[in-house]
Amino acid sequence: MNVQERFLNYVSCWTTSDESNTSVPSSERQFSLGRILEAELKELGLSEVTLTEHCYVYGLLPATPGMENKKAVGFIAHIDTAPDYCGENVRPQIIPDYDGGDILLKGSGSILKVSDFPSLASLKGRTLITTDGTTLLGADDKAGIAEILTAIEELIADKTPHGDLWVGFTPDEEVGAGASLFDLDYFKADYAYTVDGDYEGEIAYENFNAASAAFSITGVNVHPGEAKDIMVNAALVGCEIVSLLPEAETPARTADRQGFYHLTDFTADVSSAKLSFIVRDHDESIFEDRLARLRSLEAGMNQKYGEGTVSLEIRYSYKNMLSVIKDQMYIVDLARSAIASVGHEPVSRPVRGGTDGASLSFKGLPCPNLGTGGYGFHGPYEHISVEGMETAVRIIKEIASHPADR
Repeated sequence: MNVQERFLNYVSCWTTSDESNTSVPSSERQFSLGRILEAELKELGLSEVTLTEHCYVYGLLPATPGMENKKAVGFIAHIDTAPDYCGENVRPQIIPDYDGGDILLKGSGSILKVSDFPSLASLKGRTLITTDGTTLLGADDKAGIAEILTAIEELIADKTPHGDLWVGFTPDEEVGAGASLFDLDYFKADYAYTVDGDYEGEIAYENFNAASAAFSITGVNVHPGEAKDIMVNAALVGCEIVSLLPEAETPARTADRQGFYHLTDFTADVSSAKLSFIVRDHDESIFEDRLARLRSLEAGMNQKYGEGTVSLEIRYSYKNMLSVIKDQMYIVDLARSAIASVGHEPVSRPVRGGTDGASLSFKGLPCPNLGTGGYGFHGPYEHISVEGMETAVRIIKEIASHPADR
């Protein structure tokens, strides 16, 4: 099975995670793909294949003769798709010999514009896969899964020498829990790569420090005709909190290593309100300053409107893996060599998000991130090229066949 066939098979599975559920997996539907992957690993002849009760899939391709003393390499991708947008009944559009122009998404009538996604221009002449505009595509991260398994299949067929190769597929990466129950006692790689980025020549080893922050507001609701000096309108308190955050420090106004406050949800009436934010920054000290600012808003609102009016809950999500990878740069250098060997320019950019690899790096498995060839993730403008996926397969094979010495 080639990478395109695998990818189209996987995106037909509805695997959206559920951010309202703290169980792992957060949605039982993720097992629909987990079971397919378990069966496929067994069919390829891998050993140590298992699908756990929490929807983690593991497998081992043992080292070829003479390569047993090389370090074991892992490749990891995630099963779930983002809850930001519909992931059910995905109907991909396949565009051979893409002409480099704007694309009509026929299910919705919306347009995938080159002006919005300039990277489209570089995909001219390729076979492009897009959504029909009514769902996301699922390239994040079913492209990564398809690329890993296609590389494994080709390594076996070509009898390419390699050390121990571990593969791992995780649930719930999109809701920050993908690495939470990852079994590093079972998955015995010395280092690994998540395959979960965009440009196929990417090797990323910096990501945001991340936390979620939720303000809960309790108002005082009385008849508006008798409200003077009594009413506390929870909805207006919520608006005030938003107004006190820097207007320019939002995702729409920042890039590169600039952090932000992102209001993801706001439900409110006079009696109660809840504001949910995600907070991000590459610099750890600035990140902590952002959280301190939110805590000071909580204190200020309670001083102004009465103790207990506002409560803030902060949950840390993940840290910047750079603090781990900087002492293991040989892993990045191996990837750069592999990318260059297939004729691409290695690019290392700060990830404006996170991956399972960030959390796994802090658990003892150094794990930078490789690109998949996909763009526009988490929405109806998601797209990927077949040629980009094929390049990612070649890069994985190069990394796998040139493991580090023990």
